[in-house]
Amino acid sequence: MDLRWLSPGDEDALVAASPLFDDAVSADGARRFLAAPGHHLCVAYLDGRPAGFVSGVQMTHPDKGVEMFLYELGVDEEFRRRGIGAALSAALADRARDLGCYGMWVLTDHDNEAALRTYRAAGAGAPEPAVMLEWQILPS
Repeated sequence: MDLRWLSPGDEDALVAASPLFDDAVSADGARRFLAAPGHHLCVAYLDGRPAGFVSGVQMTHPDKGVEMFLYELGVDEEFRRRGIGAALSAALADRARDLGCYGMWVLTDHDNEAALRTYRAAGAGAPEPAVMLEWQILPS
């Protein structure tokens, strides 16, 4: 497995990995994500083919410092259950550590057993139970 961190200039590689994402990645979307400070994206390749990805965003608060939010993890169905998701999650945790982040976090559904197994295999532990609330911001 080859893990490759994408950066500005790698937009074509990110667009080529579109099948790993929920929706197609546009060239503009790839450019904006890769150019944004604190945005990180790693693609796992097997035999030269994109097999999975992880994205993370650094978040800063004035009294806490910097932490990493694991924004999304995806592994192509053909390549699942081979440790790719855990390797990608661990790679993002290593990057967070290298950047001086004090922690890393992710949200997932309580019944998403595959995600829970993957994150635990990468060293994550569950904090106290939490409740997530959301606002849907609709255009006016």
